[in-house]
Amino acid sequence: MNKPLRRVSVFCILLILALLAWVTWIQGAKASTFTDDPHNPRVNIAKYAEPLGNILVGGQPVTGSTATDGTLKYQRTYKNGPLYAPVTGFTSQIFGSNQLESLYGDLLDGSDSRLQNPADVLTRQRPKGGDVATTIDAKVQQAGYRALDGKTGAAVALDPATGKILGMVSTPSYDPGKFAGSGSDDQKAWKELSGDKDHPEVNRALRQPLPPGSTFKLVVAAAALENGLYSSVDQPTDSPDPYTLPNTRTVLKNESASAPCKNATIRTALQYSCNTVFAKMAADLGQDKVRAQAEKFGFNDGKLDTPVRAGKSVYPKGMDKPQTALSGIGQFDDTATPLQMAMVSSAIANGGVLQKPQMVDKLTDGGGNTIQQYAPEQYGKAVSQRTAEQLQSSMETVVNEGTGSNAKIDGRTVGGKTGTAQHGVNNEGTPYAWFVSYAKDGKGRQVAVAVMVEDSDAARSEVSGGGLAAPVAKAMMKAALS
Repeated sequence: MNKPLRRVSVFCILLILALLAWVTWIQGAKASTFTDDPHNPRVNIAKYAEPLGNILVGGQPVTGSTATDGTLKYQRTYKNGPLYAPVTGFTSQIFGSNQLESLYGDLLDGSDSRLQNPADVLTRQRPKGGDVATTIDAKVQQAGYRALDGKTGAAVALDPATGKILGMVSTPSYDPGKFAGSGSDDQKAWKELSGDKDHPEVNRALRQPLPPGSTFKLVVAAAALENGLYSSVDQPTDSPDPYTLPNTRTVLKNESASAPCKNATIRTALQYSCNTVFAKMAADLGQDKVRAQAEKFGFNDGKLDTPVRAGKSVYPKGMDKPQTALSGIGQFDDTATPLQMAMVSSAIANGGVLQKPQMVDKLTDGGGNTIQQYAPEQYGKAVSQRTAEQLQSSMETVVNEGTGSNAKIDGRTVGGKTGTAQHGVNNEGTPYAWFVSYAKDGKGRQVAVAVMVEDSDAARSEVSGGGLAAPVAKAMMKAALS
């Protein structure tokens, strides 16, 4: 062989070796990258080749699968789609997935390695999809959805002892089954949903922090008791009425001029929702102590997973004294999700111990065998037992004698706090109506609920936490303890 030919041969051999190395790299180290790429049509073909596993409520599926005539053999279906959309999320052949459908997508479509047995590994057969059992109580979910009908808002119900989410409602809602397929009707439904000015696709219970208004007064009261500013909820406070914000000429008044807010006790101030008392209390404590207390309840936590990640509820930093005073009544830059305010009420009801909210009870394989069980997990100690008992007593006064009377339930111990938060510049928008509460049946069962009504058909002057939000909380609490 002459020299030029030998060089060409060596070059060709090197090219072949390089090609073999590249193919090995692609099929080995980079295989998962291509397999998991959502633009790879084989991913969807495999995902929808068989019926998906289901998301369960009370042991019953609220999802399903139906056969199609297309390349993707099955598509997702939903039972009572608008009712459970804030829980399940959606999975679509075109538009992907979110919430539980996304987080547990591998389990539901059978590609989770925990579902495989040795025979599946050898035959490369995809196992039957597993199921996700939620903590949702169907009665509580339905009660909240019916009570919020016609309103824009959200509600969350927790079991204080375990942190289990018993209900998660967001209205208006949407039907994820309308765009689960790949046809023109699915595309039209998605376009309509995306263009809806009311944004039904937003999970308001988890993902929309808004000013909490007077419900935040519970956090300030907790900070005052925990830091020794006041020794009990029945000790008179140092609270002028009206109250001039520190270093300003701005005068803060109460909603009712006749309310006995001057030097009122914490109990009375919660009962009549005295702005003057809690604004001065926050200023006296200082923003650092109020923030520390808020964070024990879960504020400023940007990694709160239920397992769906919740939006961060914020108690701000860098405030001056007047701003700190306004933050004490749930205004200025305070924001909270309904989940966050349910956590506040839950910790108070549970003797000061806050359990981490969780929406999934267990995961099972296609045969119903448990592959992962979720145990209750403590988030932290929010307040002492004594402070919790003091606040419980005050919240029960709010319901029995104050602004929360619409939440009373015969034969049950109920505590609550109303809130009406300003909305817009100079409060020009319709206020947000809030109610946070808990109920106990005297036999060990309890539930904590937070409700936020963002908009309703009520006149602006009739918007109040006690009037709009408390009846929703009552319906959910009754259902949980029935």
